[in-house]
Amino acid sequence: MEHKMSAEEIVRQMLSKDAFSNWLGIEVLEIAPGFSRIQMVVRPEMVNGFGIGHGGISFSFADSAFAFASNSRGQHAVSIDTAINHLAPVQVGDVLVATAKEQHLGRRLGHYQVEIRREAEELVALFKGVVYRKDQSWGATERD
Repeated sequence: MEHKMSAEEIVRQMLSKDAFSNWLGIEVLEIAPGFSRIQMVVRPEMVNGFGIGHGGISFSFADSAFAFASNSRGQHAVSIDTAINHLAPVQVGDVLVATAKEQHLGRRLGHYQVEIRREAEELVALFKGVVYRKDQSWGATERD
């Protein structure tokens, strides 16, 4: 019999295998079905040639929040379309909070929006993404 994993268990399992999210220093603040809120601190090795946070860092941070929210309902979900708008630069030492919210959930597709805020106040980036929901469930026996 298949164990139905909670949203928290799913994200814990995802993070245990996600070296990049761990390198980012992501801390999970809140997880619920279709929702995630995570936090990270911008480190010196995360800036670009202008001395501001590299766009790939904020994209990856938002992508992790998106992945956690879209998989939190128990069905494997993989991204098929993503985009980000950078609204303000981020600096070394900034504490960023990404909040991912489900906008639409269908049988096969899910649409999500992620807001990244500095110190949970100033909006610095907006990310949107679409996932394809696979037949495989979290908690099912995985095959390699």
